[in-house]
Amino acid sequence: MSWIQALIIAIVEGITEFLPISSTGHMIITTKLLGMEASPFVNAFLVNIQFGAILSVIVLYWKRFFKSLQFYYKLLIAFLPAAFFGLLLGDFIDMLLENVVVVAIMLILGGIVLLFVDTWFNKVEDNQEISYKKALIIGFFQVIAMIPGVSRSAATIIGGMAQKLNRKNAAEFSFFLAVPTMAAASGYKLLENYQYFNSENIPVLLFGNLVAFIVALIAIRTFIDYLTKYGFKIFGYYRIIVGTIILALMAFGFELSMV
Repeated sequence: MSWIQALIIAIVEGITEFLPISSTGHMIITTKLLGMEASPFVNAFLVNIQFGAILSVIVLYWKRFFKSLQFYYKLLIAFLPAAFFGLLLGDFIDMLLENVVVVAIMLILGGIVLLFVDTWFNKVEDNQEISYKKALIIGFFQVIAMIPGVSRSAATIIGGMAQKLNRKNAAEFSFFLAVPTMAAASGYKLLENYQYFNSENIPVLLFGNLVAFIVALIAIRTFIDYLTKYGFKIFGYYRIIVGTIILALMAFGFELSMV
């Protein structure tokens, strides 16, 4: 992987990680468009690059992480479903990571859902406290996002809105839940593929994480403001357009598989 490729993927990750448009799906598509060869390091990079993005959450919301132990208990409960199914279905998920058709289809289906989600979940409770039960339910919504193209952010925000949280609080809890989820995924990938990291590609990985961190700082603030004011529809249309373009390109013979 070159430095330019790492830069492009990191920018894509930083922009898309906390938007409901699937960061993994966009990174997979980006690697195809860049003509990158499939390798253990590339697959590990696509997971570990998310570590830089989650650091932006800790920096922006650092006060919340010192609020109470209950905050961590709720994150743990919400994290457990993804941890369980991630270990159970790890090989299957890795196989899907190389399937652009799956990404495109899930982008479209997820986009259709986003067109209507503001109407479906428009009832908001006065009490915005996240109970342990609500945290667990949001955690099961996160499991759906293991399918590339679904979007972890979209799944967990919708899970929060289904529990009658407002868009802002649902999005912020989604951000917080990203910290243990992606930290665990990144750590697991590092341990699983440590033999593929060397003096040549470790600096590339660190550089990618730094870029993702900086870009994500800007993206989070922008997304929260936009989501609070306007909702999800624009993201739904975007997902449908991108997914349709990918399927159309492949139908006309454009090769988007790993070379």
